[in-house]
Amino acid sequence: MEKTLDLNYLKTIKIELTRFMMAYKFALDEMTTKINILKDEFNYIHDYNPIEHVKSRLKSPESIFKKVQRKDCEFNLESIKTNIKDIAGIRITCSFISDIYEISRMIANQKDVRIIEYKDYIKNPKPNGYQSLHMIVEIPIFMSDREEQIMVEIQIRTIAMDFWASLEHKIYYKYNKEIPKKMLDELKSTAEMAGLLDRKMEKLHREMDKMKKDDEANELLLPFGVGNNKLKFLESFMEEKLGIK
Repeated sequence: MEKTLDLNYLKTIKIELTRFMMAYKFALDEMTTKINILKDEFNYIHDYNPIEHVKSRLKSPESIFKKVQRKDCEFNLESIKTNIKDIAGIRITCSFISDIYEISRMIANQKDVRIIEYKDYIKNPKPNGYQSLHMIVEIPIFMSDREEQIMVEIQIRTIAMDFWASLEHKIYYKYNKEIPKKMLDELKSTAEMAGLLDRKMEKLHREMDKMKKDDEANELLLPFGVGNNKLKFLESFMEEKLGIK
């Protein structure tokens, strides 16, 4: 009898753990879909798509348990859900700094997305030079018998920021001992160089955008059919289809 109870208890625990991890997977899928919809909208409707890449990852149970130990949390599912906020994670890579804030604004404006945390490491870089925008959002997930609010971490950074962060991560993991101060200073210096590159590219982006808008405004001032391809096309269409000259 005791053995049967133990088996039933273990079965219940297994089901709850599976549902726990599935909820985060569904939240990750839901949030990824929202971002991909934004990406497709930019591709098909607008002239410019600010999203370069989207990556997602789900922490393994082993990684979750290690983080629980580091944070010294209670070892139960409710405590894990409250204290471990990056079980589901998405990284968005953008072209320019302004794109980061535009994408974060669009995500925050979605009705079923609630912002839990917002950390701007671009305006306020970490001591090691790390730059990125971090958001913890909460979205509803509808299971067969319940609705759950699940947290997803979203990191948004430029290509230069992502390049630096990826290499910095590899250097730290390759060197298992304490990092020498000289190397830490070098890493911070390269982070500052990446930040400078981003600011220069942002300036060029704004200048090119202004030139484009000026060109479009000038086109509208041109006489009908004179040096204006869009108007020429409209004129030809009207002549061919409607017989208007």
